[in-house]
Amino acid sequence: MDTNPDLPRQTMGDFLGELAARLSAPGAGAAAAIEAALAASLVAMVGRFTTDEEHAELVGGVITAADDHRAAALVAAADDETAFSAVAEAMKLSRDTDDERASRRQALTDAQLAAARPPQAILGIATELVTLAERILPVANRNLVSDVAAATAAARAAATTALLAVETNLVGLDAEGAAEDLAAAAGTADEVARRADAVEAAVRKAIRG
Repeated sequence: MDTNPDLPRQTMGDFLGELAARLSAPGAGAAAAIEAALAASLVAMVGRFTTDEEHAELVGGVITAADDHRAAALVAAADDETAFSAVAEAMKLSRDTDDERASRRQALTDAQLAAARPPQAILGIATELVTLAERILPVANRNLVSDVAAATAAARAAATTALLAVETNLVGLDAEGAAEDLAAAAGTADEVARRADAVEAAVRKAIRG
């Protein structure tokens, strides 16, 4: 099994095998990143099939941004695996003495704060992907508008899953900024869901005429 968290060179089968295995990572955070990467790929695909010269500049910008977000999501997936592995290691630290317990508590706090960062990044990526979907929908190839909605559905899933990963690391954590980061993550996930629902409704209306 490939345990190197290098998503761009792993096959999907290898990644899913690791996800299904009894391993500390990958987990929900990496899954959120893959969901975001799927959303980015769908947006880019719609752009590449949208060939109207009148909208070439807009579409080109969307494609470039979507490709960049796909790459960033894969980086976040690998970062999440590394960060969560650090949490697992911190949890194994000895706690036999007061000093060891204090040291373990600090190490675990630091590791959890770090582990919250990749899913926080995914929340930002999901937001940007919904924006790209909103931009391309009015000019998209009419045969692919359902893929725009599929992209926002994947972005919504990414945001929801990423929020769960943030909550796992930050809820109840007595660290500066943790509560604020948690509230911001929840707000972002709600916004992504609301906007994704609106895109889906618009697409269903277009499909039904």
